[in-house]
Amino acid sequence: MSLFLDTPSSQSLKAEAKNLREHRVRAGQPMTHSAALEEVARSHGYRDWNTARATLPDRTAVPFQIGMRVRGFYLEQPFSGLLIGAQLVSGMQHLTVTVQFDEPVNVTPNLMFAAHRKRVTATVDARGISPALRGNGRPQMRLMKE
Repeated sequence: MSLFLDTPSSQSLKAEAKNLREHRVRAGQPMTHSAALEEVARSHGYRDWNTARATLPDRTAVPFQIGMRVRGFYLEQPFSGLLIGAQLVSGMQHLTVTVQFDEPVNVTPNLMFAAHRKRVTATVDARGISPALRGNGRPQMRLMKE
């Protein structure tokens, strides 16, 4: 089975079932935990919770892990650094990453003025490319494993 950022895991389905159950309780429609698991599994195309649990990984593998050495370009400036934060977002299709640069990066295009950043947070896809673009159409960040 190939895993992608949008591949659900048993942990993500359990969290979804917990949220569903809490929502139903607030709406005055109590639901058991097992009923919530079954409903969530069916909503993801599985016959039942046992089938989903047997098929899915415990957790989704992500391409970038906290503590990993990375390099790339931020606002078209080269950098190397340490990944100090990573969180799945946007329906598990993107990661919000925080990179501590080895050397500060100048984030201004103006040569008369400099603004150096030692740490930045950006959103990237599984390939490490930011969906947010600069005015010239290039991604804000391109991230690679070192």
